[in-house]
Amino acid sequence: MSFNIALSGLSAAQKDLDVTANNIANVNTYGFKESRAEFADVFSSSIFANSRTANGEGVLTNDVAQQFTQGSLLFTSNSLDLAVSGGGFFAMTNDLLSRDITYTRSGAFKLDSENYIVNSNGNYLQGFPVNEDGSVKSVSLSTTNPIQIPDTAGAPQQTAAIDMQFNLDSNATALDATQFDPSDTTTYTSSTSTVIYDSLGNSRISSVYFVKMDSPAVADANAVLDGTSATDGFVGGLAAVPAAQQNNANTWMIYATVTDEAGNTLPVDLQQDTALGVNGVTFESRTGQRGMMLQFDNSGAAVAETFPNPVSERLGLTTSATAIVPVPVAPYDGADAITNGADPDQTFNINMSNLSQFSSPFEVSALSQDGKTVGRLTGVTIGTDGLIEAKYSNGDSVPVTKITLARFANEQGLTQIGNTSWTESQTSGQPLAGEADSGTFGQIRSGTLEQSNTNLTTELVDLITAQRNYQANSRALEVNSTITQAILQLR
Repeated sequence: MSFNIALSGLSAAQKDLDVTANNIANVNTYGFKESRAEFADVFSSSIFANSRTANGEGVLTNDVAQQFTQGSLLFTSNSLDLAVSGGGFFAMTNDLLSRDITYTRSGAFKLDSENYIVNSNGNYLQGFPVNEDGSVKSVSLSTTNPIQIPDTAGAPQQTAAIDMQFNLDSNATALDATQFDPSDTTTYTSSTSTVIYDSLGNSRISSVYFVKMDSPAVADANAVLDGTSATDGFVGGLAAVPAAQQNNANTWMIYATVTDEAGNTLPVDLQQDTALGVNGVTFESRTGQRGMMLQFDNSGAAVAETFPNPVSERLGLTTSATAIVPVPVAPYDGADAITNGADPDQTFNINMSNLSQFSSPFEVSALSQDGKTVGRLTGVTIGTDGLIEAKYSNGDSVPVTKITLARFANEQGLTQIGNTSWTESQTSGQPLAGEADSGTFGQIRSGTLEQSNTNLTTELVDLITAQRNYQANSRALEVNSTITQAILQLR
């Protein structure tokens, strides 16, 4: 009897040593949950025996229970390193089409060759489908999918508007606006540029030029276009300028250019935005390029009656003289900047707001445009709610999915399968899916890994205790053997 009791004690001590050693071995394993060996005594008696005098018959291993306490968080520089701060497990599948889901707390993820988020074992992280605003369409494990990050985003969008805010220097020297030449910096006062896009997403540089000019009444009257006198540069003659503004010295001309496929700078003719119902004045330089007049009052504010939002002429095709009213003095060509299959009828508005003409240097306070090219993946951001947003080179930010979390009524009932993964069992209960940072689910921390919850100090103490128990049971077994041998010798 005592021999078997001592053997059971040795077995229990060995099991305790095994569990403790495993905990220590995995102290650096991300998402590892320590185990605890739980023992029970063995006792048996019959109706004919006195239980008060009966002794136990040894010990057995009742359970090796997982301890799902929170491990400490380790901060990293990788946005795909994830940790659950609180309750919940990541859902994983070992195949793109598999519905056999395993669960883990280890969030050391990366992108594979097809931009799926996987762990080091190649298992796929699962996510909920989302709407355009990032809200979840369905919270169910049956609707989850492996998370794939698209490497491109959206279709190209041609530029339709350039938005500008700026100040023009009132102290600038007046120039002859009919002499404007974008290749000669002495013929314009200030300029700024921005990237615009055609309908195929090709980028081009559009530049806007500002020329401080003399009062319209003294503008150059000798501009010549194709051998024809342009009178004073104003399309339709000086009469095209409202009488109240003909002697306004706070007058500027606006010109525009765009680059073609070869990078050559070509003129873009501007015309009045008639949709706004304003009376813009069109001006033509010696080179045949058309601009628009901009005037300011004595307070430095733009005069609304004379200031239109200029509209560019078509960028791709040759245009006729009848495209602008009033009729110009001579025909002219469009920029011919678009000839590679993109929309040849592309135009863009130059929307200007918060304009000023103060005694301070030229300054552009805002400059933007609404076109974009095809976006290339530049990064991924993951919120505490598990929403994954892909960032692209064209400025787009696209919600991709929400990371699936699952919890169980009895976590200790989960079946451990290795690689810091578990599967459901009858004792664990069915998995309950949900979103991070809601209800009983914890937050997802991007750039963070959950470390092992093993307390090394405690485990070393347990190791010493298990060793002592093993030695004690070994001694009990040795004494039992000695006693048995002595009894045999007496016979």
